[in-house]
Amino acid sequence: MKTEFGKWLMDIAKYMVTALLLSTIFEDMKEPLILYVVLILTPIILGYGLYWVNEGKKEEKSKNKKR
Repeated sequence: MKTEFGKWLMDIAKYMVTALLLSTIFEDMKEPLILYVVLILTPIILGYGLYWVNEGKKEEKSKNKKR
C-alpha cells in the first residue's frame, strides 16, 4: 500500500512538471507565482513519494523475512 501511494505521489510530481512545461511552451507565463509554487512543491512531493516507496519496500522485505 505504501509503495503504491509513493508511486502515485511521484506521478503527481511528473504531471506538475509536464503541465508547467507545456503551459510555458504554448503560452508565455504571465504569472511567475505559479512557476515558483510548482518549482517548490514538485521536489517536496517527489521526496515524499520516494520516501513512501522506500518504506513500502522495507515493509515487504520484513514480511518476506518473517515467512
